[in-house]
Amino acid sequence: MSENIPNPATAVTEPLRPVAQVPEKPSLDGLEDRWSQAWGENGTYAFDRTRPREQVFSIDTPPPTASGSLHIGHVFSYTHTDCMARYQRMRGREVFYPMGWDDNGLPTERRVQNYYGVQVDTSLPYDPDFTPPYEGDVPKKHRPTPVSRQNFVELCLTLAAEDEKSFERVFRYLGLSVDWAQTYQTISPVAQQTSQRAFLRQLARGEAYQIEAPTLWDVTFQTAVAQAELEDREREGAYHRISFHSADGPVFIETTRPELLAACVALVAHPDDERYQPLFGSTATSPVFGVEVPVLAHQLADPEKGAGIAMICTFGDTTDVTWWRELNLPTRTIIGRDGRILAEPPAEITSAGGLAAYERLVGLTVFSAQKTMVELLTESGDLHGEPRKISHPVKFFEKGDKPLEIVSSRQWYVRNGGRDADLRESLVKRGKEITWYPGHMESRYENWVDGLTGDWLLSRQRFFGVPFPVWYRLNDAGEVLYNDPLVPTEDQLPIDPATDVPEGYTAEQRGKPGGFAGDPDVLDTWATSSLTPQLAGRWERDPEFFETVFPYDVRPQGHDIIRTWLFSTVVRANAEHDCLPWRRAAISGWILDPDRKKMSKSKGNVVTPLGLLEQHGSDAVRYWSASARLGADTAFDEGQMKIGRRLAIKLLNASKFALSFAGDSQVTLDPAAVTEPIDRAVLAELAGVVDKASAAFEAFDHARALELSESFFWTFTDDYLELVKDRAYGGEAAAVSPEAIASARAALWLSLDTLLRLFAPFLPFATEEVWSWWREGSVHRAAWPTADTLRQAAADGDPALLPAAGAALAAMRKVKSEAKVSQRTSFVSAELTVPSGQQALVAAVAGDLKSAGRVAGALTVTTSTEADAGAIGVTGELLPPEPKQPK
Repeated sequence: MSENIPNPATAVTEPLRPVAQVPEKPSLDGLEDRWSQAWGENGTYAFDRTRPREQVFSIDTPPPTASGSLHIGHVFSYTHTDCMARYQRMRGREVFYPMGWDDNGLPTERRVQNYYGVQVDTSLPYDPDFTPPYEGDVPKKHRPTPVSRQNFVELCLTLAAEDEKSFERVFRYLGLSVDWAQTYQTISPVAQQTSQRAFLRQLARGEAYQIEAPTLWDVTFQTAVAQAELEDREREGAYHRISFHSADGPVFIETTRPELLAACVALVAHPDDERYQPLFGSTATSPVFGVEVPVLAHQLADPEKGAGIAMICTFGDTTDVTWWRELNLPTRTIIGRDGRILAEPPAEITSAGGLAAYERLVGLTVFSAQKTMVELLTESGDLHGEPRKISHPVKFFEKGDKPLEIVSSRQWYVRNGGRDADLRESLVKRGKEITWYPGHMESRYENWVDGLTGDWLLSRQRFFGVPFPVWYRLNDAGEVLYNDPLVPTEDQLPIDPATDVPEGYTAEQRGKPGGFAGDPDVLDTWATSSLTPQLAGRWERDPEFFETVFPYDVRPQGHDIIRTWLFSTVVRANAEHDCLPWRRAAISGWILDPDRKKMSKSKGNVVTPLGLLEQHGSDAVRYWSASARLGADTAFDEGQMKIGRRLAIKLLNASKFALSFAGDSQVTLDPAAVTEPIDRAVLAELAGVVDKASAAFEAFDHARALELSESFFWTFTDDYLELVKDRAYGGEAAAVSPEAIASARAALWLSLDTLLRLFAPFLPFATEEVWSWWREGSVHRAAWPTADTLRQAAADGDPALLPAAGAALAAMRKVKSEAKVSQRTSFVSAELTVPSGQQALVAAVAGDLKSAGRVAGALTVTTSTEADAGAIGVTGELLPPEPKQPK
């Protein structure tokens, strides 16, 4: 990455204030509001589109779903992205960091239904004066008020806009360095235009197609569901042993879904299963319904599962679909889109007994139909033994509460490699072209692509989304002619086929024989979200802008949506641009609750962030977030936030201390002023930290960069500041030359200048506050520190000197602690016995140790054989404490 970054300025180029303006009592309170406002007013994070592409770092920011409230997981992962953005900006890149709101789709619909107490009735006309019955706090006993689709969409837009304002307030308070002028919504006219354009082009290229086929269906939300939206949930079930009847006697099958018996179209066993080979090519008759079905062979039948022979129903699961397709079987549908048994029985059920039995099932849910079917099988004598209880994975829509059914429906699909080996190979190759952070995430992508069983189901039977820009002709009988859709030209987009009219027709011809009908469905929300690079990059609306940011430099996101958002974005860019949408993927982990379970709204274990941000401070919460590496699942831990707050407060106080030496004179950052060994040593050590932290950031390891900077900072404050305090003050206790005083001050100020830059990506508010005391502009537009200036000042400084001096000071403190006296107590004189390899190092800083350890007389440094094998020894008499003066 670094090869394309302009050479940053040195660490001392930003102008200094004439005099350091240090507050009397530094505080973190109120920094979020004050600096968020200042950054907005000053355009601190505004994107400059005039910079050439090689100097731009563009981020395909995840658009959070605008449905209610953010949770702590958003703070966690967006902090990772923000650290990355801030580092790149300080490295001299012009950062394109937009924010989008994913406000179309099912989550918004559910929130609107629950918030306003409404439900769509597509038969109702639009009511321009409609007022929802409630605005939050809908009573439990309230029956949803029916509204037209258009009224419902208006409510969705209204509530989504309010959610977006709330989200933005939280993100600003968190300190995201987003350019808030670069925002978009996935339901806006621009988003609809972009999404519809992409679909029409895929239709024209033959990548999008429409067919009537078995579809995974959520009975609660009444919509088709794509493979990427599935999840397996372990559920209790039972094998029911049922007898079919053949000329050679009963054929026993075991099934977990006896309620589908009326939908049975065949029995199937493995071709090598000797138990059933004599039955292949014959028929068997179903119990209760008396329908004759063939007995067939297929490789997917598992001899070890159940009885080894299964009934094929249309449709119980995806394996049924495969058998149905490959064995060319008929369709007998008995479950409707509402999850209830249809009133019309399959035509093959003709006996009076079979029809009477089916009548007992009509209108029942799947659960109730299973109980009734067990009763019918018991009555007929075809249920053998007690059902054998099992636990097995059942497919659910990831946002659903009931198991999915499979129904036949007409849907739009996009080719994604599920049924095209060449395309699948191409998409796997694209995955290998991405640089993944962490690297093992590539396997998740590749496993997903390799495991695809069908193309991307693009259509949804919902109300709030981007409409398909398609109409259909109706023949003279009023039947829809699906094979020849009517489409608009791109300059007519966006369109809504429910209200707009195709060319050559009039509004009066809608729904009439010889007229037209609009496609009633909306695009899958991922069909629009997969175009976030195009949406934020102004694709086709501003070609020059698009070329400046696309392909993007990085896609940050969670690992749970690699199969959905990341993959679908690759599919769209591969089809439209013949390239990747970005060069890198930075994958965050999950937040885990105290029970080590993923936090999610569906589990009810989420923590909302605003209270935490206000309680601990944004820098503190960011510290906890940034301490986690990419890809690592992390426990929610307020203890870490308290550590982060302590760090931010310490940064304020240490900075005040360092700048207090300026008095009324200007702070100087002159490397040549650093002459003392310990001063040079601390800068030599800091130069190494800068190199390592920079390398960590280049490897997208922000957590390592924070760890390195923090570790040095505590050594700096606990040891170095204490060692040079008296010398920097220039007091009588120091008894040193003006050059030695200037050396301490220059080293302190150079260190502070560097530390503020190192911490800026993590603690943006505290670092900006300190920066404002003595520097012009913003630390977040300052150059990332380089080791060159520090090494120039360090000259021949030995980094080993600082830990050696720190260990000696710690030994002197320990003596006082064990004597149970104040650290302000003085030694009459003292002798330090140190390992031979450290004698010269400790001797070089003896003057500062004498002052920091409060040694009134001589301080000598010796070595011994015993010291070589152990800790530093200290001998010396402590002055008695001064008597307390009476009040």
